[in-house]
Amino acid sequence: MNAGKSTNLLQSSYNYKERGMNTLVLAPRFDDRYGEGKVASRIGIESEATTFASGTDLFELIESITAAEPLHCVLIDEAQFLTREQVFQLGEVTDRLNVPVLAYGLRTDFQGEPFEGSKYLLAWSDNLKEIKAICHCGTKATMVVRVGEDGKAVTEGSQVEIGGNDRYVSMCRKHFKDKFYA
Repeated sequence: MNAGKSTNLLQSSYNYKERGMNTLVLAPRFDDRYGEGKVASRIGIESEATTFASGTDLFELIESITAAEPLHCVLIDEAQFLTREQVFQLGEVTDRLNVPVLAYGLRTDFQGEPFEGSKYLLAWSDNLKEIKAICHCGTKATMVVRVGEDGKAVTEGSQVEIGGNDRYVSMCRKHFKDKFYA
């Protein structure tokens, strides 16, 4: 949260397009905070996106697009919501179709547990780059706390609940533990 993942994704897509190359931006269908099929950054830039569901075969989707036109990069927003199978399919996109895949997402949920997509991306990716967020104390934020309307940490509930700064706060591990286990 608040590290600039979507901003980086949009900048990467822009850089490819500026050079006359085609990109495919993918986003989970259920994340409709900015409208279905949109990736938007807190700083105000946005792009159209192709949406996917948990049952979407991403290899088939991307292969069908590359059959019609060359594709130079696939960029995935909210990659933590990928399934294990979809992460494998994206590896196939890179290995068999020779199309780079850039995935942007969170490592862990509001309880400090890994998301399925993140777990397999961390295990199977060729390259990992961390984009840093900052805790209120000024140190690197590695955790996310879900907060209720009262401002207190939510410690139970569904792993997936779409929200922004109104529901989630980025924190360092120390402050996450202080808030989550208070």
